[in-house]
Amino acid sequence: MAELAVAMTYGEALFGAAKDLDKVDEISGNLKDLAAIFESEPDFYTFLSSPSIPAKDKKQVIKEVFAGKLCDEFNNFLCILIDKGRIGAYAQIVKVYDEILSREEGYSYGRIVSVQPLNPAQLEKFESETAKLLNTKVHLKNETDPSLIGGVVIYVEGKIIDASVRNRLQTLAGSLM
Repeated sequence: MAELAVAMTYGEALFGAAKDLDKVDEISGNLKDLAAIFESEPDFYTFLSSPSIPAKDKKQVIKEVFAGKLCDEFNNFLCILIDKGRIGAYAQIVKVYDEILSREEGYSYGRIVSVQPLNPAQLEKFESETAKLLNTKVHLKNETDPSLIGGVVIYVEGKIIDASVRNRLQTLAGSLM
């Protein structure tokens, strides 16, 4: 829970600064680029998150490695994360930033639960139909749950659309009793 609070604080602050500087998309790109580097080079992430390495050494590496590749404001943000020992919250900060950006662009985030993974065309169709139903742009993340038996359950901003076979069977059982 504390990690989420940290991520929200830093993600919101970064987004606010990016918006003030008119660099929302540039910083979003920097966030994703660094996340990809962390994923492909886990030793680099370990180096930056290690409490036994002095912050000044980490910041020096950041400045040397990313000089001219990341905007100055993003480099400063990384230095703050290093100084405060918050690199461990980086993935969550990226998620918070992306969610704020999507809300600003008029998107709602949700998840769709299905028995088997949906292919991209199916996911796009569900996003389109859900967007029409809720009158907003929607991004859905697919999760699986074999207990649904069939159909889907969609969760978007506190709303639930349950079109699962499990729900229909439960409704039928309730009406028979």
